[in-house]
Amino acid sequence: MADFETLFSKYDRLFLFDTETTGLDYARDEIIEFAAVVVENIGGTATIVEEYDELITLTPGNVVPPQIEALTGITTEDIRQRGIPKGQVCQDIARMLTENTLLLAYNAHFDLSFLYYLLLRNGDPCILKGKDKLDLLTVYKDRKPYPHKLCHAIESYGLSGQVVNSHRAVDDVVATVAVMKAMEQEKPDLERYVNLFGYNPKYGISGKAIGSITYKPQKFDPPQPLYIE
Repeated sequence: MADFETLFSKYDRLFLFDTETTGLDYARDEIIEFAAVVVENIGGTATIVEEYDELITLTPGNVVPPQIEALTGITTEDIRQRGIPKGQVCQDIARMLTENTLLLAYNAHFDLSFLYYLLLRNGDPCILKGKDKLDLLTVYKDRKPYPHKLCHAIESYGLSGQVVNSHRAVDDVVATVAVMKAMEQEKPDLERYVNLFGYNPKYGISGKAIGSITYKPQKFDPPQPLYIE
């Protein structure tokens, strides 16, 4: 069977991405690093055809908060020296998101919310319209017991030493690709989770719901799969 045969029967490419941000409020905080990989089906093999990683300039007067600098290692000076304009990042993302692309992330609701506001303010958010989305955190919660951070998925699938969850977008998106491949080998049903996001019923959906997504409460150890057979 070809890699991700079902997904590639519907989509021309997979766009996996990750963000590092100045905080948790997507309407107020900013993306400081955006990383992505584009995966296509080349001769039956899921192949990375493009890798992207850029630091992004801050709004004038803003800085990287100390706690974020400690977590990511990204400093305000790094941004000043190597950050590229937000508008350029939006153009780059638009180029990678061809018409028939599936967007994937680990904890996708968070990253998609930040991506939407980046595009709203500096590009064209309509490039996300009509694009299907897949949250690999939702898949992992259906399959494995708590805890469910990316680092736990890496360990659970025996990927330690191959990839890392470093809280740098470039490392985390590569780790997400590896986790996705392990999930597919474990059980090839990722297509069931397209546009289906789970959320912790204790806390509800964080922030504004994405209109194209169906949200369902998902306990730490659900007795039944989140999707409906």
